[in-house]
Amino acid sequence: MTPLIPRDNTFFDMFAQMSENLISGARVMVDLFADYKDVETKVSEIRRIERIGDEMTHAVLTKLNQTFITPFDREDIHALTSSLDDVLDFINSAAARIIMYRITNPPPVALDLSRIILLQAQELHRALPLLRRNGDILTHCVEINRLENEADVVSRAAIGQLFDQEKDPITLIKTKELIEILEFATDKAEDVANVLESVVLKNS
Repeated sequence: MTPLIPRDNTFFDMFAQMSENLISGARVMVDLFADYKDVETKVSEIRRIERIGDEMTHAVLTKLNQTFITPFDREDIHALTSSLDDVLDFINSAAARIIMYRITNPPPVALDLSRIILLQAQELHRALPLLRRNGDILTHCVEINRLENEADVVSRAAIGQLFDQEKDPITLIKTKELIEILEFATDKAEDVANVLESVVLKNS
């Protein structure tokens, strides 16, 4: 039986586009730290991808305001949209610090954290389509949480080593902030996973 007012499933496609864009930003970040050349070009590309992400976020929220019946709770759609956007915002913030602070020799852990962010983004891209067909989302959420824990361990060790070895206080401050922003991006990816878990529990 067809419902009187059908649910608008466009949101699922919009989330898929947001996660694809997030993967694009994370890939450029990995490339930036893996091959630290043409830095300004790569940072500009991350900024361009982040602007696309902002436009996608605005489109979802506009759609949410225009839709009477949604595929799942409105507050969860809003939280999912905002948290996906936050991951890309922190990727962009890390890239911006590179230019702002004139970082010429980023710490090796920046590449490690960038790779973790990319892995989380790929897990999110696999998880989000499962919302449409009630698939096994939780497996992906567990992996995203595991990756966030790994990022915590890696970043704490790197900051400890930084305080032991770096003698210039200005360089120490700049490097520590870059590491922390990248780690915050992994936290935000975990926030997306937490929203997905909430949606699963509400609809199971």
